[in-house]
Amino acid sequence: MTIRVFLADDQALVRSGFRMLIDSEDDLVVVGEAPDGAEALRALRADPADVVLMDVRMPVMDGVEATRRITQANLPTRVLVLTTFDLDEYAFAALKAGASGFLLKDARPAELLNAIRNVAAGDAVVAPSTTRRLLDHVVPTLSPSPGAHDPRLALLTERERQVLEQVASGATNAEIAKTLYMAEGTVKTHIGRLLTKLHARDRVGLVLFAFENGLAGR
Repeated sequence: MTIRVFLADDQALVRSGFRMLIDSEDDLVVVGEAPDGAEALRALRADPADVVLMDVRMPVMDGVEATRRITQANLPTRVLVLTTFDLDEYAFAALKAGASGFLLKDARPAELLNAIRNVAAGDAVVAPSTTRRLLDHVVPTLSPSPGAHDPRLALLTERERQVLEQVASGATNAEIAKTLYMAEGTVKTHIGRLLTKLHARDRVGLVLFAFENGLAGR
């Protein structure tokens, strides 16, 4: 199955470079591009791609707002945000808006291609440096006040809470399995239950829920 990719970036040379890289892969193809978020949104509403590579800073409509509108429109397109700015507010805003991934533009080609495939498959992709910075700087500002708890927390078993904490730390399924002494298949089962119970769109949704409820960075 070929993964259809859309490019949204205000720099033509950047789009050209991404197109050459992506089109060189047998399982990936670029189906369109736009120089700003508004034009990207119009194109994706008419013909949704599987994954859109979304720049953060663009004229007319930035990548965060475009991501928010794609999510609100329930389009089947997943958003992988790419930026040169490793700043907490951009990372968090993009993920909060519904992005399924966040990478810096200096990522290695293989890393970018794998990120596209992972996002298309429903997984979350967040640059390791961004994950660490979110844990160090953003989590404290999201910690709930004493006694404030999301009612969905009561639906989780102790094991599910442990898995959720590991997901929020950026651990892979294999790493979670090793840490919690369980089979990788069992980890996948727990994550599936977490997605259902917490009404999360994907793994990023689980991370944000954990951040906002003081379950991250433990």
